Amino acid sequence: MTIQTPARMPAIYLSHGAPPLADDRLWTAQLAAWSADLPRPKAILMVSAHWEDAPLTLGATTAVPLVYDFGGFPQRYYQVTYRAPGAPDLAARVRALVGTPVHDAPDRGLDHGAYVPLVEMYPGADIPVLQISMPTLDPRGLYDLGRRLARLRDEGVLIIGSGFFTHNLRGIDPSLSTEQAPAWSKEFDAWGREALAAHDIDGLLDFLHKAPSGRMAHPRTEHFAPLFVTLGAAEHDLGTQRQVIDGFWYGLAKRSVQFG
Repeated sequence: MTIQTPARMPAIYLSHGAPPLADDRLWTAQLAAWSADLPRPKAILMVSAHWEDAPLTLGATTAVPLVYDFGGFPQRYYQVTYRAPGAPDLAARVRALVGTPVHDAPDRGLDHGAYVPLVEMYPGADIPVLQISMPTLDPRGLYDLGRRLARLRDEGVLIIGSGFFTHNLRGIDPSLSTEQAPAWSKEFDAWGREALAAHDIDGLLDFLHKAPSGRMAHPRTEHFAPLFVTLGAAEHDLGTQRQVIDGFWYGLAKRSVQFG
């Protein structure tokens, strides 16, 4: 009898958008096409910009209500559901691989950085999902976390870092097209594209000092931070990179990238 091992999964970073992402036909089509091109995951490990908690904390391993961590939107955005199965086996593997104290938050459901893209990528909600917190915003610490989790990719787990490639909410301009953006957003996006293509991990980890308009693009760094978990998990696959989505959303760069 031949035992099939899961295909090695990519590690990805995506710009997840606010709840109105579901109204953006281009973006939803891009995410759906992306997931259709991926091997089917056995489970998904999600690292979202919207959950910081130390030490590293594991979200619910059973289906619990979503976290609607936003305000001021029409009621229909608070009626979205996504009842993906929990992933208790994956939680146990994360606990073993991290090698440091790990907390549990059994009542914490997926936040919008997790479920908004998953609704578009895996609308059947039939793949187990585990969300973990970011225990730090230190780029090197998150990179090292990704390296410790990298083995999961050989076990059929899709590791997703979910943030936004530029994220200055004061710079949002609904009048801008998908190709228009303020200079600071375009400068940072171009630098990031080139740094990724050159596998310049040191530059990316030191982005606040190395990137043009780094602090303008990220007044607070939590939306760039999930990229470092992805990069750590993809350390040996940087040469297989695909920059899958680019362009801008109301002036913010939505660049998204796949390794492996």
